[in-house]
Amino acid sequence: MTSRFKCAAVALLLVVVAGCGYFPRSPGPAAVAAADQLRSDIVTYRTTHQLGIEPSSPALHTFAEVFDRVRADYVRPVDEAALMAAAKKGMYKAHPNPDKVADRELVMAAIGGMLESLDRYSNYLDTEEWRAMREQTRGQFGGLGIEVRKGDKYIEVVSPIDDTPAARAGLRSGDKITHADGESLAGLNLRAAVRRLRGDVGEPIVLTILRGGGKPFDVKIVRDLIKITGVRWELKGDVGFVRVTAFTRNVTDRLEDAVEAVRKKLGGRMRGLIVDLRNNPGGLFDESLEMSDAFLETGIIVSTRGRANERQHTARSGDISNGAPMVVLINNGSASASEIVAGALRDRHRAVLVGIKSFGKGTVQTIIPLGGNDALKLTTAVYLTPSGASVEGGIAPDIVVEMDKEREGDEQLERALEVIRTLSPRS
Repeated sequence: MTSRFKCAAVALLLVVVAGCGYFPRSPGPAAVAAADQLRSDIVTYRTTHQLGIEPSSPALHTFAEVFDRVRADYVRPVDEAALMAAAKKGMYKAHPNPDKVADRELVMAAIGGMLESLDRYSNYLDTEEWRAMREQTRGQFGGLGIEVRKGDKYIEVVSPIDDTPAARAGLRSGDKITHADGESLAGLNLRAAVRRLRGDVGEPIVLTILRGGGKPFDVKIVRDLIKITGVRWELKGDVGFVRVTAFTRNVTDRLEDAVEAVRKKLGGRMRGLIVDLRNNPGGLFDESLEMSDAFLETGIIVSTRGRANERQHTARSGDISNGAPMVVLINNGSASASEIVAGALRDRHRAVLVGIKSFGKGTVQTIIPLGGNDALKLTTAVYLTPSGASVEGGIAPDIVVEMDKEREGDEQLERALEVIRTLSPRS
């Protein structure tokens, strides 16, 4: 399937490159003034510690670029004085002893503090981090296999990815990671905390986990090369079951192949289709549009609302399942792009949602390349389901089915099969 959404933002993992209409620009006067103010703040900070060193201009230029983009493109208008105060606070908090770090590290901490004051998802990506994100959208990268977001004194697991070290170790959506190898993650911004979790393939790490109201416990995980297959399928009698693990590049093409394989296996007599989006943390926004479009004949898929504009994305005619009854499985690990698909198919009355409330991430992040080999991930829009509802707080299923950890089997899948049989009775 050829994408119609080449320049669209992505939900959790998004890349906007020069070919999609991005061209680097010089920071404006306000950003230059902000960088000068930060230079003054750093000089003063160092002077109080008997150090009179000017910060490096390349790092200050990066600060100015980030400041300029936040002013122009963040989803809501920003208070420039508040941004500068957050930058200063981030610098002081990360490096209470400025004599022990280079000038660039002070500036990077200021950038981190400024972005962290905006929301949980906006952050700066250095060369290594940007490369890792591009690899992840291609479906292969090294690590633990989890999507995370920043909490107050911990890193919260959005979702473990299927067949990864994190999933095999039993990590769950909502788990709070408080320590890595015995070192507290409290006080670190998301970028610094994620760096603690990274390491070479084959290298172990011990995570301290808080789950619910229980006592903390340790989990040892060995880092590995993460290969996201994206889609797998099987038959549940005369019902097709397709599991989608992440919205990586071309995942909709693989979904279409899976549905076609199911249809052929059943001789064209597919009673219904179950699409499993549980513990799917999201991914590329354009793939969520394509996947929704694959089952919809017409109408709005999702609306994105930025600071200055709102855009509606609509479906084209054609349903790869030929109108077969559908159930979409969701849970609290279904986030972002998964919620776009679930919300679109529910609101367009194309599928019944079964499971528990989804994660609730209703914002769009855009990756903005900066002047070097680095980038800014910035929240630029919120998205709304076809009914106009926000996804913040999660999407409630049509049929709530909790998982009983003491019981063998998959109650949510069993209920989905019952729904298909009700929608498509056989004589």
